[in-house]
Amino acid sequence: MAHFPKPAEGSWTEHYPELGTSTVDYEDSISPEFYELERKAIFNRTWLNVGRVEELPRTGSYFTKELHCAGTSVVIVRDKDGNVRGFHNICRHRGNKLVWNDFPREETSGTCRQFTCKYHGWRYDLDGSLNFVQQESEFFDLDKADFGLAPVQTEVWQGFIFVNLDPDNTTSVQDYLGELGAGIEGYPFGEMTQVYKYRANVGSNWKLFIDAFAEFYHAPVLHARQATGEESRKLQSYGYEALHYGIDGPHGMVSSWGGMSPPKDPSIVKPIERVLRSGLFGPWDRPDIEGLDKLPEGVNPARSPTWGIDSFVLFPNFMLLIWAPGWYLTYHYWPTSYHTHIFEGTLYFVPPKNATERLRQELAAVTFKEFALQDGNTLEATQSMIESRVVTQFPLGDQEILLRHLHKTARRYVADYKQTATPVDVPTGR
Repeated sequence: MAHFPKPAEGSWTEHYPELGTSTVDYEDSISPEFYELERKAIFNRTWLNVGRVEELPRTGSYFTKELHCAGTSVVIVRDKDGNVRGFHNICRHRGNKLVWNDFPREETSGTCRQFTCKYHGWRYDLDGSLNFVQQESEFFDLDKADFGLAPVQTEVWQGFIFVNLDPDNTTSVQDYLGELGAGIEGYPFGEMTQVYKYRANVGSNWKLFIDAFAEFYHAPVLHARQATGEESRKLQSYGYEALHYGIDGPHGMVSSWGGMSPPKDPSIVKPIERVLRSGLFGPWDRPDIEGLDKLPEGVNPARSPTWGIDSFVLFPNFMLLIWAPGWYLTYHYWPTSYHTHIFEGTLYFVPPKNATERLRQELAAVTFKEFALQDGNTLEATQSMIESRVVTQFPLGDQEILLRHLHKTARRYVADYKQTATPVDVPTGR
């Protein structure tokens, strides 16, 4: 018997008939050829979230982002007029990487008045214009106005910085995020500036990790030890059902129960959680800031009193999680090959007012780390076996609707790209 209402069609999956209900294959997660097509069809053509405006607090603040999936590196900077700009991280003289420290493939950040190439000293203003050439008289008819940094289309949405590497793109990031994005506009993201970051190299396809965090069907089993023994057994007997699923274009979301703050029965959580009033779902006491009493329409769309968290899967590789106790979490999955990627998890809280509040946030952060590690090594086990192709068809349940949608979307982007690309652009293979 269902714990929560489902659509009139009888299931969430059938509510979106374009998804189908048949078994799925994971060739898109184990094929090197498909991955090369994804790089061109998806990561070079869609909006990618690379950070937040709080990372650029003043004029000249910058950070770099390595985009192996798109074959480039970008530098994001706040210019003299306060605008956020993006550029390909390449000097126009001989192609040296412009901004880096000791190790060229590592990301970096800082503040500067201008960018200076380490190789021959060419200098660029914060707006990307070339303003100095070493021994300029030695060059032939050089017009500095023709050799500014190569720009990257950059937009800010709700404080999140996005780039699009497609020079022909005409869709704004707001339009790209569609109704799901519009539904969460106005949430007080900018008030939550206490940040905790995790980063890991994971031996699986990028979509498989999104799969893990786009469903909670696995949570009572894989994460059983996150709860006390009795509570864990109770959760497994209940299983999992979502409050609501939503799909809009390439994006999707799942709204879930849980994370009551404080729990109705404190004995169901671990002793340290009772002492600090915090845990996996964040600090129990909601921060006193504006914007949490009346949430945007797209948050907790079922308007359930048992609501705990909304997870938004913003295609291709950005997840945004809004928690009922008043904090949020982001996931990024940056492909480095067809079976490896870099996972980034970032927690955002309202800055703590005292040591107790700081400890509550620290507990939530380290508990999340354990939670994510349990998924990470499981995904490497998954990758190793689906690559065997011993089994090629897999059934997905109704609580795995966003997985079905993600892989169907990736295949659609690749198919559309193959229709428009010239033959030389399309790799051969299975």
